[in-house]
Amino acid sequence: MNQEIADLTAEQSVQFPNFSVLLSSTRRGARLARLLAQAQLRRWGLPTEPANLLVAELAANAITHGRVPGRDFRLTLHLIGDTLRIEVTDTRGDRLPAPQQPASDAESGRGLLLVAALADRWGVADRPPAGSSNPDRGPDHRGRTDLPDGYPRP
Repeated sequence: MNQEIADLTAEQSVQFPNFSVLLSSTRRGARLARLLAQAQLRRWGLPTEPANLLVAELAANAITHGRVPGRDFRLTLHLIGDTLRIEVTDTRGDRLPAPQQPASDAESGRGLLLVAALADRWGVADRPPAGSSNPDRGPDHRGRTDLPDGYPRP
């Protein structure tokens, strides 16, 4: 029975390649997210752009707007059919990220507009905190972007 479960799990991971890593909510963690995603996409034989830019923007948002001191963010890449799904999960539960219309001379505030322009689909979802028994903590946020169908498969 256990061998059957192990075989099924191995088969699923081959059918739907994925990569997931927990990173510190710091600039260094955001940079590492981009570098690790780039390396994983190369391992899968996929182009790194525009996914690299999407990971950079989502990780930057996680450490800037979704940061809770002492808590990490998670980067997950899923390859499902011809679609690459990029998920960045932050730990801030009191507000959902939303695109802004920055002033024309603003130096920041365009990250989610860029994500919306580059991704085929994108969204934000609440999820219950993993293993948390603290109802006051609130939900974590999971941002997701899907690159267009037809994204080259490994």
